[in-house]
Amino acid sequence: MKLGFFTMPIHPLEKDWRQSLREDREAFLLADELGFTEAYVGEHVTDKAENITSSIAFIAWLAAATKQIKLGTGTINMPNTHPAAVAASVAMLDHMLDGRFILGISPGGLLSDAEVFGNLDADRNAMFLEAINQVLEIWAGKPPYDLQGKYWNVSVERTLIEDIGQGLIARPLQTPHPPIVVTAVAPFSKGVTEAAARGWDPISANFLMPAWVKSHWPKYVEGCARANRAADPANWRVAKSVFVANDAATAKAYATSPDSPYVYYYHQLFTKLKRSGRLELFKTRRDQPDLEVTLESICDKLIIHGTPESVADQLLAFQEEIGTFGTLLYAGKDWKDRELGRQSMILMAEKVLPRINAAAGSSA
Repeated sequence: MKLGFFTMPIHPLEKDWRQSLREDREAFLLADELGFTEAYVGEHVTDKAENITSSIAFIAWLAAATKQIKLGTGTINMPNTHPAAVAASVAMLDHMLDGRFILGISPGGLLSDAEVFGNLDADRNAMFLEAINQVLEIWAGKPPYDLQGKYWNVSVERTLIEDIGQGLIARPLQTPHPPIVVTAVAPFSKGVTEAAARGWDPISANFLMPAWVKSHWPKYVEGCARANRAADPANWRVAKSVFVANDAATAKAYATSPDSPYVYYYHQLFTKLKRSGRLELFKTRRDQPDLEVTLESICDKLIIHGTPESVADQLLAFQEEIGTFGTLLYAGKDWKDRELGRQSMILMAEKVLPRINAAAGSSA
């Protein structure tokens, strides 16, 4: 198993924005130092708690300061941006990272973002598909492009001056394009199947119950079969909320107390998903009544905490439940206590991961 990092940071509303941004950046730099293989950052324009407004801009801030880690958008919310802007920005970022970039894309899940960009009542899945198709066509094509869609048009036919480079949209360093991943947030996600059929790979979100995470693998296999590609578990990334401390009492208090950043994280998501009628993500069975879904039940099922030995055992049990996957994405949370936040990542890399891989090797 490889270890990665994924954060859609949810910070206290009263926290100084500069401080939260610096701490988020520090977490990525620490992940790089610790040998995490990849790291992703989310974006939202209309959320004071989830306050990274551009994953591309944030990654650009990290590019020169990181050495080996691959950095990914987690995700670019495609309906909210013109495809030409995405194509050009991603191409530049891939060059800035010397090819260490992974393109994470989605239709976007925050309804206030959809409203502010005017697509709340639109078919955002259709917008998503048109947008990524046009991005890929831009990179594969040549000016004047002449792409005509339902939502966007791309052309420089009237202004192209090819011999001096005017009208050319840049291509990424990686050919034909950076690896593409999609974040799966629905049980039995059809999007996983369609993504796999196109050669893309899934990230299973850290706010899904294990049964729904497990449902993603058969959908991935189905899509790979359509494309005659091998369904390799190494390509499956699973995000998980984990907190590790040197003693169990500290771990339990930091991860589960009423003022815990982990509890705050799930309180925010619980409130949003309940309001939008998407509580199914937090249910243990599809016919479970909404009233049975509580913040306490969510935190109990979705937060792993403890000593390195305990956390390794819990993660091995989780993998046994859902199936083998290639990369565990440690889900970043607010650093309410900077030292404990850092220590958890260090213990995860230096104590927990080796124990997991040793156990997997001994059982192979």
